[in-house]
Amino acid sequence: MANVEAVAARGLNPLRRLHQALMPDYNRAATLYWWGNVLLGMAVLGWAMHRLAGQPASVLWQVAIGTAVATVAGLFPLRMPKAVNSFVAGEIFIFLVLLLHGPAAAVVASAGEGLVGSWRTSRRWTSRLGTPAMAATAMFISGHALQAVQGGLKLLGLHNAVTLILTCMAFSLGYFLINTFLVTLLAPLKRGEPIRLKGYFGGLGWVAISCGGSALLAALLFLAFEKSGAGVLMAAVPALGMLLTTLHYYFREQAADQTAHRDRAEAAEREAEQAALHMRELRASEQRFQSAFTHASIGMALVDYNGQVLQANPALETLLGREQAELLGREFAGFVSGADAAVLAEQLGSIRSGALQSFTLELRCRHRAGSEIWASLHASVFAKGEAAGDDGAPAEPRLIIQAQDITARRQAEARLSHTALHDSLTGLPNRSHFHQLLSQAVARATVDRRRHFAVLFLDFDRFKLINDSMGHSAGDEFLVLVSRRIQEAVRPGDRVARLGGDEFALLLDPLVDEAQAVQLAERLQRALAQPMQVAGAELATSASIGITTSRFGPRSPEELLRDADLAMYKAKALGRARHAVFDASLHARASDRLHIEGELRRALDARQLSVAYQPLFNIASGALVGFEALARWQHPLRGDISPAHFIPVAEDSGLIVPVSDFVLAQACQQLKAWQGRHPGFGALRMQINISGHDVAHPAFGPRVRRALDLSGLAPEHLTLELTENILMERLQQASESLDEIRSLGVAVSVDDFGTGYSSLSYLSSLPIDSLKIDRSFVQRLLDGSKESEIVRAVVSLGQSLGKSVIAEGIETAGQLAQLRDMGCEMGQGFHLARPQAAERIEALLDRLAAEPQLVPARAFRNSRPLHLAVVG
Repeated sequence: MANVEAVAARGLNPLRRLHQALMPDYNRAATLYWWGNVLLGMAVLGWAMHRLAGQPASVLWQVAIGTAVATVAGLFPLRMPKAVNSFVAGEIFIFLVLLLHGPAAAVVASAGEGLVGSWRTSRRWTSRLGTPAMAATAMFISGHALQAVQGGLKLLGLHNAVTLILTCMAFSLGYFLINTFLVTLLAPLKRGEPIRLKGYFGGLGWVAISCGGSALLAALLFLAFEKSGAGVLMAAVPALGMLLTTLHYYFREQAADQTAHRDRAEAAEREAEQAALHMRELRASEQRFQSAFTHASIGMALVDYNGQVLQANPALETLLGREQAELLGREFAGFVSGADAAVLAEQLGSIRSGALQSFTLELRCRHRAGSEIWASLHASVFAKGEAAGDDGAPAEPRLIIQAQDITARRQAEARLSHTALHDSLTGLPNRSHFHQLLSQAVARATVDRRRHFAVLFLDFDRFKLINDSMGHSAGDEFLVLVSRRIQEAVRPGDRVARLGGDEFALLLDPLVDEAQAVQLAERLQRALAQPMQVAGAELATSASIGITTSRFGPRSPEELLRDADLAMYKAKALGRARHAVFDASLHARASDRLHIEGELRRALDARQLSVAYQPLFNIASGALVGFEALARWQHPLRGDISPAHFIPVAEDSGLIVPVSDFVLAQACQQLKAWQGRHPGFGALRMQINISGHDVAHPAFGPRVRRALDLSGLAPEHLTLELTENILMERLQQASESLDEIRSLGVAVSVDDFGTGYSSLSYLSSLPIDSLKIDRSFVQRLLDGSKESEIVRAVVSLGQSLGKSVIAEGIETAGQLAQLRDMGCEMGQGFHLARPQAAERIEALLDRLAAEPQLVPARAFRNSRPLHLAVVG
């Protein structure tokens, strides 16, 4: 609807659209005024043309010539030197036409001259139409007034040459006033402002002279025409034109000379003003510099090219703690510390040679109190003002030095650097810093082949037990104490670092021979073996130490740490609290472990793993109680690979999870199948070894539950075995996992009992169902021996705690008899039955089912085992 109204408005108001296009700055009052003047002027011009139409041809020719001359003269205004207004010669001929032929002829001439003048001075069509219309109206009024006055003078007998001239001059001024008023009234109407006559009458002095002069000449020409005829005009008009032309060009030259003179004067004046301004700016700049120099918050000094202090501000005095008198006349380098002074002198030399215009340094300055201050110093070439003296001579170039105190920043950076390169707990270098130190040692040994060094890798044997049993705060306290003992045991030049956790590294540089490193390792083990107070308790610790030296050949820092780490693991394998020196065989074994890892990954995918089962018997009755599931790997090229070889690799590489899941699934399914072969086998149990990684795995409980669900085996028929060391080293994770396992109904047994560091309080509180005596005690059973007493104590301990006791590694009838006499409940070993494949076990179970009178222990003992690799 709005669009329709807009279209209608555009169709109904064509005049308004035309007005907006042609007269955008004219309001209603200005528009009406302009149109009124144009229409009035057109009417006057029409009247004049009508009056002239009845005149003789000679008159018309005279009017046409007068109008043409006035129009042409309007193209060449005569500007008076040093005056604002100009004189238009066309007005002479307009007044002459008025005197000769009356107002009608003068209206035509004034309209023509006005048209030419407006075309010369304006490009707006409103001006080009309005100006001649207003000129015609003004001439109509003043011409008739002049004609009436002269007619009256004639009636009174006062008409003569003098009165003609005077009246002509007066009415010419009236013509100008009327015309000017009509033109100037338009502007305030357009702006909507009141009319101010003060500005209108302000410039009439020159205008009165110009109009009077034009009227005087016109009157004189008219009088000459009356006495002598048209010939006078024919002679006078060209002469007058030449005179006016000469004056026009003369005045223009005068104006040009005056303009040039004025321009030169103005240029000289501007130069003088600029010079004065420049001097004022120099003085102001000098004052600003002095003010800024004096009140600057950073230290500033003016020095010569040799570095001698010429001027210093209060901030520099405060920075260096010195009075002005102590600074002036001395070299700035004298306040700079040590090697930094030489660097400053080198930079000043580059300034003197022209190689530099400025430089920036961070250096240490000496405070009067004796302390060192870090300052950021910027120096640049500077002249104190462009002219140093009143004679304007340039000052000798100087340097301005700006010094800012950055001590706090440098200290913060030093703290950050120390934090980035040092362990936050012990303050020792961290792994990154030790790597840098090791890189430097490698570089020195590369340059000097006679120089050698050693790297020791140290790992505490029971740190995890301290963390789990006493808390992490006690573990941190322990690490701080042992780090101090290590530092006390090394030489002053040796470097100690904490790599992470309970791992420390030592760099012995220089090294005379390998014996030095071995002696340090022994000294460290003696120092660490001394009891220490941790969280109110007395602890004794031990560490496994691996040693490598640069004598084994050039190696990178990473390779050196790797080799020392391999040697440390060798020390742990030897029984802990030991040290071992790296040799080539360790690297070969490490390479073999990597190869085994890759083969094991492929074996899992190719299903090369299998499970063997070793029967478990009741020692008193010889009844079959269950089986222990043992992982087996039949490699297509290497043959049988012992679990003692590939299980540690699986634990280190993270492959133990799929290996354990495979054994769990196979063993549970197999036992469920055997239980279904005969009703007498329904109570058989399955024992499966689990690793420390399994205990720590967050999803271990769901993994066991999944194996039970898939097989259909009852949870009470499954027992999971974990070694005593795993139980104690992963105490916190073990407790959580074992609680979850026990909630399922699965039993838990401690394997290799007696070889670790179990606490009786933990044995009584942990969710454990049985203890398994380590084979090392069973194999050395003799009456009255130490091992015999240990086994007897374990059996008694198990009975008092309400836990079953299992002996493993039974290899002789004597061992079996002793265990029976001690009251040991269950046992397993080569004397009773070797680990066998599932098919062989099934055949023996079928025989037991068919011959109920057979004692299972004898049946399995007399059976021929399959050719399988055996785990002791």
